[in-house]
Amino acid sequence: MSVLWSAIFLMGGAYVIAVLESWFMTSRFRWLAPVAGLGELAKEPVIPRLSDRVFYESAPLILLTVPLLGFAVLPLTPGVIVTDLATGALFLNAALAYVLVALVMAGWGSHGAYAMVAGWRFLGQFVGYGMLVVMPIAAVAMRAQSLSTTEIVRSQEALWNAVFQPMGLLVFLPATMALGFMPPIDLPVAPGELAGGVSGEYTGPRLTIFRLGRLVLVVTLATAVTVFFLGGWLGPVLPAIAWTSIKVTGVVALMLAAGRYVPRLREEQVLMWSWKFGIPVALANIFWVGVILLAV
Repeated sequence: MSVLWSAIFLMGGAYVIAVLESWFMTSRFRWLAPVAGLGELAKEPVIPRLSDRVFYESAPLILLTVPLLGFAVLPLTPGVIVTDLATGALFLNAALAYVLVALVMAGWGSHGAYAMVAGWRFLGQFVGYGMLVVMPIAAVAMRAQSLSTTEIVRSQEALWNAVFQPMGLLVFLPATMALGFMPPIDLPVAPGELAGGVSGEYTGPRLTIFRLGRLVLVVTLATAVTVFFLGGWLGPVLPAIAWTSIKVTGVVALMLAAGRYVPRLREEQVLMWSWKFGIPVALANIFWVGVILLAV
């Protein structure tokens, strides 16, 4: 039953994200916008002549599999979680690291100049945001005294981590946007300058899988923000699954709004923000949480 509910949540979330993304990009609210993307399934796939077939074929599948694995350890309600690992937060971080592998494989395997540049861009971007994913997770685990994602949610019954440790949310949210290569930190695709980047050489069903993988990745990342900082399913009156859905939708809308109103950042700007601002703030957040735990 947990697997079924998780699958419904993922597919519904991917659909909602596709609708919201189309709305933010075109200023037109179209319920059938995701259906238009399925037209790629009917197109004849074109494979680059000098591509590395193993990397080229594997990258979209890895990009789809990785967020599915990460989502498996995120609770939607107290009883709806695919697998409640004692080290769920650590597993999530380890699984999401393979997004980098998928995009570098896509860039290298396509054997296209723009795709290859985009793949190495994401590798450089990872150097900047990688620690900004790990360190806030460490801080929320410190408060919960557990790496279990279910226990992390329960630790926020009195006060959400967004209030208890706002500095952690301040760096974790942009880091998840960078991991999901969402505007304004969408350097691996950058449609205005790299013609689609890592996905530019994909067509037909492979492109559909690549796009679906990115949508599922965004759902997983928004759910992670909800679980770690917004109290997960916690909330009055409404059912637990309703609170999870509302919070995840709000996080996605905030991410997409940032992409609409903030100009795209250059590579050196992402690295400068990460190393000069993000990491010191994340360290200060860990210190703050440690002091509060020792004092209280």
